[in-house]
Order: sequence, then C-alpha cells, then structure tokens
Amino acid sequence: MSSVFKALSDPTRRRVLQLLRQGPMSAGEISDRFDVSKPTMSAHFAVLKEADLVHAEKAGKSVLYHLKLSVLEEALLGFVQSFEPGAETPRPAEETAR
Repeated sequence: MSSVFKALSDPTRRRVLQLLRQGPMSAGEISDRFDVSKPTMSAHFAVLKEADLVHAEKAGKSVLYHLKLSVLEEALLGFVQSFEPGAETPRPAEETAR
C-alpha cells in the first residue's frame, strides 16, 4: 500500500489519475497537458504502474493508459479503516523489537 501513497503524494501523478477518470488516454495526450519533459512524465507513469494504479496497453506506436480505480478504492478504504474506533494502532519499530 505504501507504493500507492507514494504515487498519490505527487500532484502531477494525482492530476494524471484525474485525467484518466475520463477514460483511457495515450501517453502523448497526457504529457501534452503538462509543462514537463517526456522523460519526467515517463518516470511519473512508471511510479503509477508500480503502484498498480494504471494499466499500460500498447496501441500501435502509442501506449494507452487506463485507470485501475479498484486499486485506488481499496487503498483508500484501507487507509480510512485504519482510523476507525477499535482499529489496532501499529507500534513504533523500537517497541516491537523488544
């Protein structure tokens, strides 16, 4: 789950996910909406794929990205549930090592 929150920590990646809510888009279409280099966008896409938040599909010479909303929903649900009354509070590493 930490890879999901790492992916969500960046505003550019959050904006990519917002764009993909409208439907699949090519890497070029997405990149054109940002004022950053192609290699920078490629790194953002890699983080989103690593977190399993998007699915990349080859379409000729293009790569189409699809939002995997179920993964995002699951991560957010798990996060919210960790704050529910009665949820076990994780102990700091130094306490559990004793």
